[in-house]
Amino acid sequence: MSGRQRGKSDRRRHVNNDPGPRVEKRRVLPVTDADHPQRAGDPDRRDGTALRHGAAGEHGPGPCDYDAELRLHTAVLRRACGVRPHDQVLDIGCGTGQTTRDAARMAQAGSALGVDISASAIERARELARAEELHNVTFERADAQLHRFPPDRFDLAVSRFGTMCFDDPVAAFANIGRALRPAGRLVMMVWQAHERNEWDVTIHQSLRGSEGPVAVAAEGPDPFSLADPPTVEGILQAAGFVGVTFTDVHEPVYYGPDVAAALDWVRGFACTNEVLKRLDPAAATRALGRLRGALAAHMGDDGVWFASRAWIVTARRH
Repeated sequence: MSGRQRGKSDRRRHVNNDPGPRVEKRRVLPVTDADHPQRAGDPDRRDGTALRHGAAGEHGPGPCDYDAELRLHTAVLRRACGVRPHDQVLDIGCGTGQTTRDAARMAQAGSALGVDISASAIERARELARAEELHNVTFERADAQLHRFPPDRFDLAVSRFGTMCFDDPVAAFANIGRALRPAGRLVMMVWQAHERNEWDVTIHQSLRGSEGPVAVAAEGPDPFSLADPPTVEGILQAAGFVGVTFTDVHEPVYYGPDVAAALDWVRGFACTNEVLKRLDPAAATRALGRLRGALAAHMGDDGVWFASRAWIVTARRH
């Protein structure tokens, strides 16, 4: 089966024929942590958006952006959140605010607050909210681990890949928990392990090729830090949450309408840039050729797609 045919078949399996997302509830499924590409840009950010794509929207207009890449994941998360009309919603690591605006539209008699530590992402989020004439949504530049949220304020805390990189996860989730009302809900999406995400494996293999192992910086935040369910359950329980559950989400990520757009997107990952800079020009050219070929193998009728695995983690404030 050709890459184009395979991509088309995969998309049909994920979107057209299934009545809903491919999810499976699990209490515990051990997986391992691994490094994750970081996007060139703001090195101080500590959420999933930053580590792969810098400040959301920083890459500029183009055929692909972070919201487009995660379009299917966003739909799954939206259904899992089940925002009610009167809910007060807190969105952690909101980036340019797509998930916050989604929550605000569902909480018509409530409100949504999005927080992120990227100033440029927050400014863009405010612009988009104004353009969409949403009046019950606000955005604030804040570190969710340290920010003094109003206590007992929110019914629901949500996050799309924005909670994996706290310096002290127990302290961070305890801080988020204090902002929730008693029995308030936490619903977050996090990556499963490196080896369960085809896109990450493919990028690393393409960059490595025959040049030998590719050293990826081990220092700094690890976006796979919440990949292991027993670890996450322990963190959340220590932070004052109960009823922790895990839902296995198997949806593909979108890298662009064609190979050129996908290559531009992947080259924006800080990991990709750093590896290419360490290679001599001839080796870098070969690595880009391997990466271009890998992207072409995943080209389907509706663009370049890679398999991925994530968890939706839910819990309640005690």
